[in-house]
Amino acid sequence: MTTVDTITSRLLSEHGRTYVREAGITLRDKPAPLYQLLVLTVLCSVRINAGIATGAARELFRAGLRTPRAMAGSGWQDRVDALGRAHYVRYDESTATALGDGARLVLERWRGDLRRMREQAGDDPDALRRSLREVPRIGPVGAGIFCREAQAVWPWLRPFFDDRACEVAKGLGLPHTPRALGRLVPPEDHARLAAALVRVGLSKGAARELRAA
Repeated sequence: MTTVDTITSRLLSEHGRTYVREAGITLRDKPAPLYQLLVLTVLCSVRINAGIATGAARELFRAGLRTPRAMAGSGWQDRVDALGRAHYVRYDESTATALGDGARLVLERWRGDLRRMREQAGDDPDALRRSLREVPRIGPVGAGIFCREAQAVWPWLRPFFDDRACEVAKGLGLPHTPRALGRLVPPEDHARLAAALVRVGLSKGAARELRAA
């Protein structure tokens, strides 16, 4: 096994947990789980610990806010309280507002079903990212987060590795373009590999340990 193979295998086995899984989302090509991914994306789109963001998503979902209709119909204070229980501080009030506004946009623009966003994008990743950036709080980084995870159920996005994932791959001595990274693992593992690279990039010691493999 080559060094590249060893590092890739360890990436998947030690760090290959997607963020949707950590947030308790069973991702499918269905309206509710796709919306839940959008909520997670909004939560991850500020400078906050990823573990706190996924915990905040779980807290919102436990409060029953799993669909755009439920989110739009919820009270602002209820959203703030759910975020507070997850220690999602500093951004709790602005994020509660963004979630409410975003839910209303999803209902109005795509009738509550993000598969319509995909259809409007014509299976064009750039067009999809532009549509995602219309959602309050989601910028270029957030659009990348959504696509990174959504490729698990939208195969036409594969291989999707954003700039952050590619930069970490380069530091590990791996191929560092989306197409080259995609060749390292089966297509169904692209989302896991992308998440693993991001997790390693956020860890202080993980990259050093992998390079020593």
